[in-house]
Amino acid sequence: MTDVLLLTHRIPWPPDKGDKIRSYNILCHLAEKFRLHLGTFVDSAEDWQYVSQLEARCQSVCVRPAGRLRTAIRGLSALRHGAPVTVAYYDDRRLSEWVSDVAKRHSLDAALVFSAGMARHVKALPAATRKVLDMVDVDSEKWHEYARLKGWPRSWIYEREAQLLSKVEVELVSRFDRTLLVSQQEAGLLKKRCPQYSNRVGVMANGVDADYFSPATGHANPYPGDVEAIVFTGAMDYWANIEGVQWFASSVFPLIRQQAPRARFYVVGSRPTREVRGLENTPGVVVTGRVPDVRPFLAHARLAVAPLRVARGLQNKVLEAMAMARPVVATTAAMLGIDYRGPGVRTADTAGEFSQAVLQHLSATEFLANRRFVVEHFSWAAALAQLDQALLGENENSEVEIV
Repeated sequence: MTDVLLLTHRIPWPPDKGDKIRSYNILCHLAEKFRLHLGTFVDSAEDWQYVSQLEARCQSVCVRPAGRLRTAIRGLSALRHGAPVTVAYYDDRRLSEWVSDVAKRHSLDAALVFSAGMARHVKALPAATRKVLDMVDVDSEKWHEYARLKGWPRSWIYEREAQLLSKVEVELVSRFDRTLLVSQQEAGLLKKRCPQYSNRVGVMANGVDADYFSPATGHANPYPGDVEAIVFTGAMDYWANIEGVQWFASSVFPLIRQQAPRARFYVVGSRPTREVRGLENTPGVVVTGRVPDVRPFLAHARLAVAPLRVARGLQNKVLEAMAMARPVVATTAAMLGIDYRGPGVRTADTAGEFSQAVLQHLSATEFLANRRFVVEHFSWAAALAQLDQALLGENENSEVEIV
């Protein structure tokens, strides 16, 4: 195998949010082994500066804009024509033409498509090209959860998206040689929907760079000395993160402050929306915005929280906090795929339970096995070996639990 095509719905550089961490590690891995051809979108003007980084690592690169106006127009068109918005967002004639041109000029041995929305661009590839879809999560379930938490008319729009996208996901499994999900739970859910293609569904977990996210690396304390810092890390323009920190700040944190007045809740992440900035009106809440390095905020926090009521797949924020040997309190949804039941991690789903779990961690001095668990079970080397097997057609009959 020499030439490989990689398509991603968002520029895989730098690794500063969940999906980009995964696509970044895939890009670096494939670029070391093959002549890599990358097609991708940029959805933020500040990310154009990283295109040169991609061009230095790839044989050829096609980067297309996906700004808010373009995606809004495509989304409205999808609503009008009965198509899923998720797929319409990434409809781009020039990218499809570039893929066809690459296929004509190079003998593509394999194509890896990152996310269901990008699958339309490989329809014209030769049958001899092995096609692997990294679906990551069963996204239709996320939209179903959004519908449950939102009022009309958004609930109708989200449920519509869930129903339409679910059909597309099943159809894609039938078209691709292999479809990868981030966890056994996600893969089992997809297999349950299309049991006739269950042998085409596999797992590629996320990993954590345990050398980078290490408590042994010295970091200056970013917090005032008299506070007990509780931290949330994540992109703050992502609705599930926004909803989660809003719920924690309004329903959970006041209960914590009643018993721990020195507690402060730090929301650390890029592009905080107006709703997130508004949380600073809540006593004890601090919104940092984008920071150059999240590790100091993890290293010196008393604990990390993941209060996500809508979550799919594996949460990097949880794995990174565990790798830094920090205690974690998370919802059941945020812990899916992370089968750890030792000291240092607690799950809670109501405001009362969550606040009590946080308070217990604030006063705990127990030994934490968090880091050892991540090092043993969530390395990028192991995850990328699963990707290699999918691209080469190995272990096609590996069993995936149906949930």
